[in-house]
Amino acid sequence: MTIDRCLCHGTLYADMAEAACASGAETIPALQDAIDFGHGCQLCHPYVRRMLRTGQTVFHRVVTEEDEPAPEAAR
Repeated sequence: MTIDRCLCHGTLYADMAEAACASGAETIPALQDAIDFGHGCQLCHPYVRRMLRTGQTVFHRVVTEEDEPAPEAAR
């Protein structure tokens, strides 16, 4: 299985990484100001958090909220 994009919007994680680099975005809300993704089911949010943290843009395993919790959930 290859996971490389937001399901609802079809936005590639590679495009998100490029937008994050160009805009300096370090959070999902900041990145959403630069590129359209993650407003529907939000299943991509854990992947995007991992992408922002590691630079990884293609995933071969499911990443869940438990794996990459939202900052407010990590407290």
